Amino acid sequence: MAFAADLYVRNGGTGGAYSTVGAAITAASDGDRIIIQPKTNGTAYVENLTINKSLTFVSETNYNKYFIQGTITINPAAGRVITISNLTSGNYTINDVTVNGPSSGGRTTLNLLNCDLNNVYAHQSNVTTNISGCIVGGILTFSHGIATANKAQFISVRSNTQDTSIASSDVEVYGNIVENVLTHTQSTYNFKFHNNFCARIAVHAIKTGGSNEIINNTIYDTSAGDLAPFYISYNNNTITGDIAIMNNAVSFVVGQTNACIQNNSNNINVTASYNVFTNPFVTQGNITQNNNSGSVNMNFNNTTYTVTGMNVNAGNPDVKYTDLDLTRNDAGHYGGSNSWANYWPANVGNKPQVNYLATPRTISGGTLNINGSGFSK
Repeated sequence: MAFAADLYVRNGGTGGAYSTVGAAITAASDGDRIIIQPKTNGTAYVENLTINKSLTFVSETNYNKYFIQGTITINPAAGRVITISNLTSGNYTINDVTVNGPSSGGRTTLNLLNCDLNNVYAHQSNVTTNISGCIVGGILTFSHGIATANKAQFISVRSNTQDTSIASSDVEVYGNIVENVLTHTQSTYNFKFHNNFCARIAVHAIKTGGSNEIINNTIYDTSAGDLAPFYISYNNNTITGDIAIMNNAVSFVVGQTNACIQNNSNNINVTASYNVFTNPFVTQGNITQNNNSGSVNMNFNNTTYTVTGMNVNAGNPDVKYTDLDLTRNDAGHYGGSNSWANYWPANVGNKPQVNYLATPRTISGGTLNINGSGFSK
């Protein structure tokens, strides 16, 4: 990919480079790339940044992250694209990445790749966030986009207002580690939550008439709570739409409810099939269900992020859900074509990583469409 110009940032401005990232941003034009030298001994560039142009930020040293100790504010604008790779924010809880308001007259795109971050607040309207391979120490919140292979305390898909410049794609959350709750509170787009390892999935809003998927996730909660591991609660009970809950492997500690799935909305059609639970299978609310199993023998590990046991070959037998080895779907995050193994490959080291791949599982003729992306470290 060609960039308009490359601007370098180095400690002390050596070699004619800029000495601060902020100075490089000021000098840059839309489409430029800012190449940042990691300081020795992990020393930080101590500065608060405002990014108000379409820019790409990368490390000058392969396989090494540059450290910025400060807040990063994204000023949105129609057509603006900002890509940040290989950034670390250090262990400073106030140093967040924040989108400063909605995008007006068009969409803003924020790409975050292979970064160590504190919190990401990108839940403004008309903003697409694509985030992959990142560690987020706190909350990752965004209104639209794709999140793959991240580790965060919370992931929240939400927006305070509906988009006015509508994106053509759904919200996709694949192959993430969520130490607590994965939530959806967004009424503009359909969502797909696939192959995540988390403690609970909660849905508080959907697109009117939409079709949504919660497929091949592993839910493991060792703390007694007041909600089911799948919790659908929508205060506007006139909204209609579909949520499919399928091929998930679940174990939870019973608290105020023993329900495996709660649907507290009158008009949202929830279908549950081929899910397996270590708990007795109990539901609450209006749910269409088939081929679910309770009291199943499975072992969960939230350190190695594994599930073993009777989840193997327990998912939907339809060919479109087959595993990577073309056997029947394994319930849980390793099952299906979006297997956890795609996003957390063994011994990946410093190799480039594919972070998104969408291919058809069956071909009957016509054009074969494949959509994919990746990043280098």
